[in-house]
Amino acid sequence: MKAITKNIFLLFLLFSVSVFAQQKKWLDASLKETDQLNSVYYTIISSDASEENYFYKSGKIYRKFKYSSQKWSPNFSAKFSEFYETGALKVSGKYENGFKEGIWKIYYKNGKIKERGKYKSGEKVGIWKAFYKNF
Repeated sequence: MKAITKNIFLLFLLFSVSVFAQQKKWLDASLKETDQLNSVYYTIISSDASEENYFYKSGKIYRKFKYSSQKWSPNFSAKFSEFYETGALKVSGKYENGFKEGIWKIYYKNGKIKERGKYKSGEKVGIWKAFYKNF
């Protein structure tokens, strides 16, 4: 009786793992779908509509969108982050109504700010500041 219960439990466990397994979508340098051999990045197809993540082929995070509206809408709103392969932050900003909006920052690999400025409706506005690397 214990053997039957154990086998049923193992079958249930294997079934639940396969049902909830996430599928990878392989992407080239332009984020267009490709095969694994020619890929540079991948994303995990998920039913979570509040977040979308892209990864380097190595498994480290590349881009992150944290949505505050419908992600498939042309008028989406989201926090955006892009990372170097080392894991250091490369770009941060936000989208509103599908356009870059507000303050955006670009960083050097050492974490210091490289550029900082504002976007309005996807266009750069005002003064953009550029900073020396200063090791």
